[in-house]
Amino acid sequence: MNPDQRKQSVGIVTPRHFVIEEGLKLQCGQVLAPITLCYEVYGTLSKNADNAILIEHALSGDAHVAGYHSPEDAKPGWWESMVGPGKTFDTEKYFIVCSNIIGGCSGSTGPSSINPKTGKRYGMDFPLVTIADMVHAQKKLMDHLKIRKWLCVAGGSMGGMQVLRWALLYPDSLVSAIPIATSSRISPQSIAFNWVGREAIMSDPAWNGGNYEEQPDKGLAIARMLAHITYLSEESMRRKFGRKLQFSQDYSFDFDKDFSVESYLEHQGMRFVERFDANSYLYITRAIDYFDVTDKTGGDMAKGLEKMKCKCLVVSFTSDWLFPPEQSREMVRGMLKNGLDVSYCNIESSYGHDAFLLEDDTLGRLISNFLSNLETDKE
Repeated sequence: MNPDQRKQSVGIVTPRHFVIEEGLKLQCGQVLAPITLCYEVYGTLSKNADNAILIEHALSGDAHVAGYHSPEDAKPGWWESMVGPGKTFDTEKYFIVCSNIIGGCSGSTGPSSINPKTGKRYGMDFPLVTIADMVHAQKKLMDHLKIRKWLCVAGGSMGGMQVLRWALLYPDSLVSAIPIATSSRISPQSIAFNWVGREAIMSDPAWNGGNYEEQPDKGLAIARMLAHITYLSEESMRRKFGRKLQFSQDYSFDFDKDFSVESYLEHQGMRFVERFDANSYLYITRAIDYFDVTDKTGGDMAKGLEKMKCKCLVVSFTSDWLFPPEQSREMVRGMLKNGLDVSYCNIESSYGHDAFLLEDDTLGRLISNFLSNLETDKE
C-alpha cells in the first residue's frame, strides 16, 4: 500500500467473526447450526447508535468492502472508492458494517465449511439458503452489535436484493434503503444464465457430485466467464476490445484464443477460481433465482412491497441489461403506489451492470446527498 492510498483509506482492517450457536431455521425448513458470520466494521458507533450503515455485497463479494488486510496487500476492499474518511460512506461520520453472507466462502458458513455432524465439509449436504435467510442471519449480527436501527442499508446487484428483504422483513429496523442496479425479481433470462453456469460446474468431472478436494476449475471458470459477459455492456466491450487480435496480426485458423476479448474472459475465469468456491456459486445463484418480492402476491408489485416503511433511493444504469432500468422503475412505481418517500435515478453509463462499482463519482454524489438529507431530518 503506498502512502497516498493509506491517507485516503480506512487503513488496515481485521475481519471479525460472530457465531450464532443456535443457528437458524431456514426457509427450506432445515435448521443450520451453528452459523459463523464473517464481518468487518469501519468508523465508530455513535453514543446513540444512530449512525450505523449496513453495506450488502453482490454474488462474488465478501465482507472486505474497504481498506487492507495487511500492509503488503496490493488490492483494497471491493468498494474502496466509496467507503472511507471523507468518502461517500464517510467513516468519520458513519459506522459501516459489511457481512459475508451465509452460503458464501469468505469466512461465513457455507458449503465449504465443516459440518459438525460429520467432521467433513458440507458439500452438497449444505441446505438451500435464500436471500431472506441471509438477512435473518444479519439481523442477529445487528443485535449482537447493539444497533437498534440502521441509518441505511445499501447494496448493489444481489446486495440490492438483500436491501429489499431487510426493508420487508424488518421494516422498523432501518431508516432508509438504497437498492442499486438490482431487481425485485430476476427475469427468466437471468435464471437461464444462472442455470447454464451451474450446469458448467456440475458437468466438470472434477466436481464429483460436490465432493471435490480440488476445485472444478474448468466448470467454475466457464460459469464466471458466462456471468461476466452479462456484467458488461455491448458498448463497453466494443470500446475496450473491439475485434482486436491478442497475439498476432492474423487469425490462427484453429480454436485457440485469437481475440483480446477471449483472453480477457479466460483471465477473469481463472482469477475467480483462485478465490471462490464452486459449491458456493451453485447455492448463491439459486438463492438469486428464488428471490421474488411478489411471489406471495400473484405478481402485484405494490402488494409485494407494502410492508416497507423506510425512505428509499433506487438507482439503475442505462446500459445495464442484466437488471435493466425498467425493473427498477417497476419497483419505484410500486413504492409510490404505497405512498413511500422514494427517489429514483437512472444514471447514464456505458459500463453495463458493473456500473455500480465503476461510476463512483456520479453514484457517490447521489448517495452522499441522500445521506445528508437523512442527517438533516434527524436534527
